[in-house]
Amino acid sequence: MGFTIGGIRDLRSSSRRRGRASEYATTVAEYTGLWGWDVVPGARASRGGRVICSCGAADCPSPGAHPLPFASPVPAGSTLDEAAAAWAEVPGAAVLLPVGRSFDVLEVAEAAGRHALARLERMGVPLGPVALTPDGRALFLVAPGAAAELPQLLYRMGWDDARLDLRGLGRGDHITAPPSDYAGLGPMRWLLPPALDTAGCPPEARLLLGTLAYVCHRSA
Repeated sequence: MGFTIGGIRDLRSSSRRRGRASEYATTVAEYTGLWGWDVVPGARASRGGRVICSCGAADCPSPGAHPLPFASPVPAGSTLDEAAAAWAEVPGAAVLLPVGRSFDVLEVAEAAGRHALARLERMGVPLGPVALTPDGRALFLVAPGAAAELPQLLYRMGWDDARLDLRGLGRGDHITAPPSDYAGLGPMRWLLPPALDTAGCPPEARLLLGTLAYVCHRSA
């Protein structure tokens, strides 16, 4: 089954009428079919008197923010039918994206991220997607390898001694993808949504890092 931008939007519209399960399957198909990302079913969390993770572990270290160990990944290129079949096996699962394959992540505070994004757009710097967490973090998607290179990049730019609220996520990490709930705190959102020319080719971290480091330093 092929995908077009219009086709995906039509499918997403109709899926809302069919219910949350179909909506999530269509979202997964968009991530795999349009943006070329692998998707992993993830645990969800509920918050009452205490945080309870759907994985069932009473001492879960990352409630509602980790892959389900028994669920199979949905690989890039999967169709809507394949995504629907996969999500039927894990109803209610969160949509997670593995980091370190198609992209790495530079994470900063949301306020700093919004400020940096505005500066980067004015400068004409190429940008990839940017996601927001419900607890106030901004996730800049950049080319794979950024997390491993981050200490050296900061050193070369003269920011290695600065105390920056900035960290890299790389291979072995996962991020919760919009519109899934993150850790029982609320839904993830896109500050800068993926597009055909950015999802598969996110920018090199060095193009963004100077501005991100400067804004984080000023914010501190």
